[in-house]
Amino acid sequence: MSDISHTVTAYDDELRFLSDRIAEMGGHAERMVDRAVTALIKGDHGLSRTIIADDAILDRWEREVVDKAILVIAKRQPMAKDLREIVGTMRIASDLERIGDLGKNIAKRTVAVSEVKQPLRLYRGVEALAELALLQLKEVLDIFANRKVEDITVLRDRDEDIDAKYTSLFRELLTYMMEDPRNISACTHLLFCAKNIERIGDHVTNIAETIHYMVTGLELKGERPKDDQHNAVVVAAK
Repeated sequence: MSDISHTVTAYDDELRFLSDRIAEMGGHAERMVDRAVTALIKGDHGLSRTIIADDAILDRWEREVVDKAILVIAKRQPMAKDLREIVGTMRIASDLERIGDLGKNIAKRTVAVSEVKQPLRLYRGVEALAELALLQLKEVLDIFANRKVEDITVLRDRDEDIDAKYTSLFRELLTYMMEDPRNISACTHLLFCAKNIERIGDHVTNIAETIHYMVTGLELKGERPKDDQHNAVVVAAK
């Protein structure tokens, strides 16, 4: 094998490492959030501790991606699409690490919420919101894998659904607190969990926009949809 062929092969391997690591981070972050919501609903303290510990894996992988990307840029001096690809993986790794942090934050609330047994109705909205956010995360990881940028606009637009669901859940939990003061502590923690889940949708949108730039070299046109109206929520007193 010639030196040029060897260099090209090594370069391809380096790019493949970055792409594979992003896929691993995405799967890990997805599992963390899914299991964090399960731990919250079931009051599973052991599972919540496992999730909190698992966050260290994402932190380590993010550092690996950044270190490898910087090394590749220094060694190969890539241009155009390859440079966008490398820089894009660093940005996506950062978003996935933050999603893991948000999953960890949800898991940390498990003990506080489960101190007093709560009716299942308090969890249904959080569970439904998480399902929406996890579907978005799965879809953006699929887009990263196959680079089908034509799917990105639809995915970004659907972030509005997560924002609307969050606003509805915010109103619902406030109503529960007003109906029975004993719900205040648990509902406050669930509001924090809901906000963390809504933020996952924002990070998914960041990833989608990064993929679009990696593939096309262009910023995604149009304003990012935003329908989070929780600051305008008013609940009538009973």
